[in-house]
Amino acid sequence: MRYVSFFVEFYLIFVKNNKVMIEKQICAKILFCTFDELPDDEKKLVEYAKDAASKAYAPYSNFKVGAALYLKNGETVTGSNQENAAYPSGLCAERVAMFYANAKNPDEPVVKMAVVAMNNGGFTDKPITPCGSCRQALLECQNRYGENIKLLMYSADEIAIVESVTDLLPLSFGKDYL
Repeated sequence: MRYVSFFVEFYLIFVKNNKVMIEKQICAKILFCTFDELPDDEKKLVEYAKDAASKAYAPYSNFKVGAALYLKNGETVTGSNQENAAYPSGLCAERVAMFYANAKNPDEPVVKMAVVAMNNGGFTDKPITPCGSCRQALLECQNRYGENIKLLMYSADEIAIVESVTDLLPLSFGKDYL
């Protein structure tokens, strides 16, 4: 296993046009490993996501995505992307699984999620990450329960792991802005 970067905020103070400016750089901690390096429970979660991806309805993009969520009560919930000829009417695998899990088990936090994608009949070469809408919805779920959601983003070659959705969406919009 190897880490790519660490979560650190860097500040640089400088003067521009006679005004003091502060530059911030925000980095995320991301772990990369192979499937074989995962603990058995996380391997199983990835396998559930792979199975879900094979069941995706993606006749337009042929990009099949599966997600598997592990809930605090030990239950696993899966979902796959569901496309529609009117493209905005479809839904991503991550939100399909999460909304179902929240509706079926409204008091159970999501502990971890595996995301897998297939194209051209095989799994992607690079880890698949949730889209912006899914990141925001996952963050809302994480904030709802006050517990981090660990994300396992699978590819045929490696898996990218973050310990919290905020690692993928550091400057997020939330209830504090309302």
